[in-house]
Amino acid sequence: MDKIEFRFLYLLQELHTPLVDGLMTFITSLGDHGIFWLLLAAVLFAVPRTRMMGGCMLVSIGIGFLLGNVALKNMAARQRPCWLDPSVQLLVQVPRDFSFPSGHSMVSFEGAVTVFMLNRKWGIPALMLAVLIAFSRLYLFVHFPTDVLAGAALGTVIAWCVARTAKRRRLNDPPRTMTEKS
Repeated sequence: MDKIEFRFLYLLQELHTPLVDGLMTFITSLGDHGIFWLLLAAVLFAVPRTRMMGGCMLVSIGIGFLLGNVALKNMAARQRPCWLDPSVQLLVQVPRDFSFPSGHSMVSFEGAVTVFMLNRKWGIPALMLAVLIAFSRLYLFVHFPTDVLAGAALGTVIAWCVARTAKRRRLNDPPRTMTEKS
């Protein structure tokens, strides 16, 4: 399997241009430490109208961090393509953690799928950004395709479960009176 994945990654290396290199480096930075998605979640949580969306994003990101970055990465202990073939010049710092699943892909899909499930109009651009962040990890030679697919799938499932649970709870909660709100 690694041979097929390396072939795909080497094919992507042939697409490099200064413009695309700069764009992919910037796009991948949006996923660094989940910062873009965490900031977006915090802003959404601070606004009463979008509080549920922000809360769902924060819960999803927390679950994904524990499940993906803490547990799965260390259990799988998969080496990164840039570790196995250091001859490819990287445009980003060599990551120090393991490769499977892609944390950038996971957090991006947790954020984007949450937004999509709760607001389709905002969700489409969020999903487009998530796809670009995931693709950037391949373009930059720091993840295998299966790492990115696993991260995207895990992030999608986590976000779907959290958002669906929140929607059900909101539908099942009786409306509160003014005296109960205080």
